[in-house]
Amino acid sequence: MAKAKKILVFGYGNPGRQDDGLGIFLSERIDNWIKKENLNSVKVDYNYQLNIEDAHEIADKDIVIFIDASKEEIDDYALTKVKPSDKLEFTSHFVSPSYLLNLCNVIYSKTPVVYLLHVKGYKWKFLEEMTEDAKNNMNKAYDFLKDFILNS
Repeated sequence: MAKAKKILVFGYGNPGRQDDGLGIFLSERIDNWIKKENLNSVKVDYNYQLNIEDAHEIADKDIVIFIDASKEEIDDYALTKVKPSDKLEFTSHFVSPSYLLNLCNVIYSKTPVVYLLHVKGYKWKFLEEMTEDAKNNMNKAYDFLKDFILNS
């Protein structure tokens, strides 16, 4: 019997800015499902933003799925594979998944398979309530992510 892959689901965003909280809300929901299903090889984390210290968190995983709200022209959600990059933008909110993957490789000589789950958002005002369209996209992404985890 094959050993279960170590998976990390990591959502990020600001739940106080409407749809920007999609990554965190979806991560919390997946965490509840993981606990209910007793999937001990899957862990969940979330934060307002990614930090360089998160390279340590992904180093011992086989698969990492980052989740973030997206302003991109996508229908509801999209999953993309992340490639390492040493590009770091100097802003208050941009350590990217690709930069973390690069750090993980440089510091720990590890390269997990990393994905970014983009979930379409619509409004970004300083309110705690997500839009209904974003909630619908989150529900679709939730169903997709459960299947993805179970088949990984």
